[in-house]
Amino acid sequence: MVHEFGTATTAPPSSILIEHLSPELDCGRYPVKREVGDVLRVEADIFKEGHDRIAAVVRYRRWDDSEWLEADMHHVDNDRWAGSFLLPENTRYCYTVQAFSDVFRTWREGLEKKAAAGQDVGSELQEGLEIVAEAMERADEDDRLLFQRTIQAVGEAASQGIAVRLMLGDELDAAMRRHRSRAGAAIYVPELSVVVDRVGARYAAWYELFPRSAGRIPGQSGTFADAAARLPAIKAMGFDVIYFPPIHPIGRINRKGKNNSLVAGPDDPGSPYAIGNETGGHDAVEPSLGTLDDFRVFVEAARSVGMDVALDFAIQCAPDHPWVKDHPDWFYVRPDGTIKYAENPPKKYEDIYPINFETADWRNLWQELKRIVLFWIDQGVTIFRVDNPHTKPTVFWEWLIAEVQQVHPETIFLSEAFTRPKVMKALAKAGFTQSYTYFTWRNFKRELTEYLIELTQSEMAEYFRGNFFTSTPDILPVILQEGGRPAFKMRIALAATLSSVYGMYSGYELCEATPVPGKEEYLNSEKYEYKVWDWDRPGNIVDFVTAINRMRREHPALHEYDNLRFYPADDDNVVCYGKATADHSDIVVGVVNLDPFQPHEATIHLPVEDFGINSDEQYRATDLLTGETFIWTGGAQHLRLDPHEEPARFFSLQRWARVDYAEPCF
Repeated sequence: MVHEFGTATTAPPSSILIEHLSPELDCGRYPVKREVGDVLRVEADIFKEGHDRIAAVVRYRRWDDSEWLEADMHHVDNDRWAGSFLLPENTRYCYTVQAFSDVFRTWREGLEKKAAAGQDVGSELQEGLEIVAEAMERADEDDRLLFQRTIQAVGEAASQGIAVRLMLGDELDAAMRRHRSRAGAAIYVPELSVVVDRVGARYAAWYELFPRSAGRIPGQSGTFADAAARLPAIKAMGFDVIYFPPIHPIGRINRKGKNNSLVAGPDDPGSPYAIGNETGGHDAVEPSLGTLDDFRVFVEAARSVGMDVALDFAIQCAPDHPWVKDHPDWFYVRPDGTIKYAENPPKKYEDIYPINFETADWRNLWQELKRIVLFWIDQGVTIFRVDNPHTKPTVFWEWLIAEVQQVHPETIFLSEAFTRPKVMKALAKAGFTQSYTYFTWRNFKRELTEYLIELTQSEMAEYFRGNFFTSTPDILPVILQEGGRPAFKMRIALAATLSSVYGMYSGYELCEATPVPGKEEYLNSEKYEYKVWDWDRPGNIVDFVTAINRMRREHPALHEYDNLRFYPADDDNVVCYGKATADHSDIVVGVVNLDPFQPHEATIHLPVEDFGINSDEQYRATDLLTGETFIWTGGAQHLRLDPHEEPARFFSLQRWARVDYAEPCF
């Protein structure tokens, strides 16, 4: 490194070192994530040569403010410092750390030691007065008067002892702290940022519904009005986000038939992911669902019951989408002039054209996609579930999400990227608010535990919020195909409590599990046909889903994402874990049988001391699904879980409240 020493009149470089600042992602390349009301704790190693005292502050500001605010940092241990500040708004904040020599505190310590040793401190007192006089230039009127009175009083003091007491006074020390010199300060580079999302980014329960499957007439599309009629029942189950797959006009060219067949019948509706026909594209609605005004009415109906509306954002087109005619250069063109359709060998999607992001007209393409997102926000959509974002440039998402959230910071983007781990992480860093995960395929204790620890207790927790979907229209996991009703209950219990944000695809509450033989796909999928569901079908788990969501809502510990901890259970088929609020006012422990076929017993071992409960102290454990209350002592408890009764048990732990009764008077 080559140092520039400047001229003879410039100050020397700062000798203070600031290292290992956290939280920081990829040397400041990406922001970390928090939610409104959180407190961001910032830590760093801060030190300099010698033994002089130093001071440090966290500097922070809204991204669109020019003035910095400050929060003092305190020494933790081994040159580690920490400070924090409140995140009150749904916006982006910038932050860094500044450190500087604390001249007054260094001088003060020296004065205390010499005065205690009975040494003459006349020179030290004069030095201290000069430090105070220098700080007076930065002081406000009240502190300036305090400094003047102190200087005068020390000069008139009858003895050194009196002068020392004046200079060591708490009032002077506090005022000097407010007006410390920043000469020789060091500041951490680069400036870092934190995206502060609304709380719904961390805590929410999603319900996915095909609006065309909300109808009651076989062979006929449901409408937005039919979907609105389902809202009270969905809300009653405890969901707060209603998510629609694409609602746009469906292409007619190469339309898919039932069960993804290549030839559609005259009454087949096609896949909603084949977007666009002569009636419009991504900013239009499928006529069989209703009109744009009907959709706005649906949005208002959702708001009236306290639900957000999420919409699929799938960047792809049917062959008859208006873009194909107006912007053929936005697609992949073969040498013979035809446009390539989508493929995932051996699968062929002849009803879909992928977008070519390498087009020379990429600027107009990007702006058009941004316009579409803003269009649907204007219609009341607050959340976008993005289809296959890993097949589009990450840099595009970084630009788009930042552009949208600058104007609409409340907007949430969910990444549907079932792909390689590093690609999924990169998308989350680039700005996606939430991400699909591998939870769908994590069924056994070890793999489930290891994966959840990575998600919630590693650096991933700073930027990756896992939205645990129990299944999707594209994925019917084998465990649900084979495990029956117990598996459905077990998997939703895990999804809803391991993560603070999760999703359920409609039909799950009916335990719908008829697969395409040998595949993780639904037979007779509603992606390719109209469905009419019997929402009261025998064997449904509506009551169980409702109880799980009620438990989530009533217990703040389950609203948090990164407070998950696993506890020992001596059976490999039983997983035990817990979540607690920071003050331990709410503690929830879950015990789940991962085997949907057989009962299992296990002794669990809870760290009751960590919860503020003595190891020999009695405490209450209330089963949150049955309402039963037990008196437990110690951390070791033996439980039996029969999946055909209840595969999961959740307990609220509370210290036993003892009441001292007064002696009766007669």
